[in-house]
Amino acid sequence: MGNHSVVPKFILLGLSGDTQIQVLLFVLFLVIYLLTMVGNLVMLLVVRIDSHLCTPMYFFLGQLSFLDLCHSSVTVPKLLENLLSEKKTISVEGCLAQVFFVFATGGTESCLLAVMAYDRYVAISSPLLYGQVMNRQLCVGLVWGSWGVAFLDAFINILVALDLDFCEAQNIHHFICELPSLYPLSCSDVSASYTTLLCSSLLHFIGNFLLICFSYIRILLTILGISSTSGRSKAFSTCSSHLTAVTFFYGSGLLRYLMPNSGSTQELIFSLQYTVITPLLNPLIYSLKNQEVKAAVRRMLRKCF
Repeated sequence: MGNHSVVPKFILLGLSGDTQIQVLLFVLFLVIYLLTMVGNLVMLLVVRIDSHLCTPMYFFLGQLSFLDLCHSSVTVPKLLENLLSEKKTISVEGCLAQVFFVFATGGTESCLLAVMAYDRYVAISSPLLYGQVMNRQLCVGLVWGSWGVAFLDAFINILVALDLDFCEAQNIHHFICELPSLYPLSCSDVSASYTTLLCSSLLHFIGNFLLICFSYIRILLTILGISSTSGRSKAFSTCSSHLTAVTFFYGSGLLRYLMPNSGSTQELIFSLQYTVITPLLNPLIYSLKNQEVKAAVRRMLRKCF
């Protein structure tokens, strides 16, 4: 870490240099963050306390809500701080720590979405054996496995990134620390870190995406084999929320990490999508399209009030 002391801190240039716009953005993102916290906490509580939601699907949904709480809390508080601060600085160690946790929580969500796709496949293709196949032990193991794989992936990437030297430039044209944003600031060879990031993205994120696609191909084939129209409609409805969440997460996350780093507006939009907007939308996606969740929320509200 001695080489890193040449540049003790970075400057996060953020979303805008205009003071008035920064105040408006602070209010906007504060509201988004509070709504994200409330929405995911409500979803987490409903899944935990309502006996009607004790199936594996809602167990994974509760885990997704907890993960969104973590993922949003890694990025948004620092964003809010910088919007009101004149210096907008972050230490090199703090920046690398944020890189690690963004990668870890994002990687866990990638794995969890693949697990949820497999869960939907089992539920639709083998409804009579669903409870036996997706037993409690397997569900817990899949969740812990998702966290373990993601943290291992993040640890490998950050371990290689620790060899980077930052000697001159301090400005990061972004509102958070992400590994691709640090490469232009390094005065040492970034090829090892870039290769590690590329390989992990291909194996981890695209690998999970292919597993999701494979699960939904099997789901589609199973649904096409259902004779009744109502049965097909019900099967499709159980997958629509998950497909929407996958589209939001992968549509922005993969584009952000696979596109060339240039500090462009598109990069900021993609990062905002998967770090700020997606954790806000997931509770809405799963509650608005799910009658059981809406009924459980109403039951909880009646007990509280």
